[in-house]
Amino acid sequence: MRRVVLTFALLPLACLPTLAQKIETENTDRTQIVHLKTALDHLTVIELGEPVLQVASGSPSFKVEWRENKVFIQPTEPEAQTNLFIWTASQRLNYELEPAGVVRDMDFAVDQTPLHPNPTVSLSTQPQPSDLLLEAQPVRMQPKQNGSKPVEVWISDLYEKEGHLLVRYTVFNRGTETYSVNTPLVFQLDGVRSSQSLYGLTNSQLSDEQASKLKIKHRVPVRVLKQELQSEKVAPGEQATGIVSLEMASSSEPTVLSFQFPGGDSSRGRSSRPITAYLVR
Repeated sequence: MRRVVLTFALLPLACLPTLAQKIETENTDRTQIVHLKTALDHLTVIELGEPVLQVASGSPSFKVEWRENKVFIQPTEPEAQTNLFIWTASQRLNYELEPAGVVRDMDFAVDQTPLHPNPTVSLSTQPQPSDLLLEAQPVRMQPKQNGSKPVEVWISDLYEKEGHLLVRYTVFNRGTETYSVNTPLVFQLDGVRSSQSLYGLTNSQLSDEQASKLKIKHRVPVRVLKQELQSEKVAPGEQATGIVSLEMASSSEPTVLSFQFPGGDSSRGRSSRPITAYLVR
C-alpha cells in the first residue's frame, strides 16, 4: 500500500516541466533585442501582427522558416547561438537565439502585441492626389505594350511619402462591352528572381513577357487605403484614369508589385482571368 501512495505522490512532479514551457507576449520595439530560449527537436513559433517579408539568421545551426505572419525556429546543434532579424512592411524585429537547452525552460511561442492594436491612418498624413501631379515619378513601359488585349492597365506615375505610395494608372477598354473598374488587389512579390536586373527596371511596368519569366517565392498582400476614379465604368473604345493609395514602407532595393483587376465575363469578349499589371519601384 505504501508503494502505491508514493507513486501517486510523484505524478504531479513529473508534470512540472511541461507546465514550465512559456508562451510569451512581446511589444513592438525596433530598439529591443528579444532573447529566445530553444530546445532540440522542438519548434519555437513567433507570431506577428502582419505578414513577414524577409528573415535573416546569422548561423545555419538554426532552421528558420516563415509563412504569412509566422516564423518557425528549430535548433539543429546543441551549442549554437546566433541572432535573427525579421522584417515586415512596417518594422524590423531583433532576436538573440540562445543555445538549445532543456525543454522546460524553452520559449514555446512568442506572440506580438502591436503598439497600436487598432491602427488608424490619419488623412492628414496621407499623400494627396495633388502631390502626385506635382512630384510624381514617371513610370516607363518595358517594352511598350502592343494594345492587343480587350482591356489593359498602364501605370503612368508613382509618388512615395511617409510609408504611403500613390500609383496612377489608366484603363483602356478595346473590347465590345463596358468594363467596370474595381479596386485592385495589390501584392508585394517576395524573393523575386529575374533574368534581368531589377535595378535597371526601377520605376518601370513590366511587359507580359517579362512578368511571365519572374520566379516568385511569396506574395504578400499590400493594404489598399483608398482609390479615386475618373469613372467606374469604361465604355468600349474609352479609357479612364485611377489613383490608388497603398500603405507601404520605403525600400532601398527594387520591389515588384502586382496589381490585379477583375477580368470580366469571358462570354462577353473579355478574359475571365485577372488583368494584372506589374510595377518595379
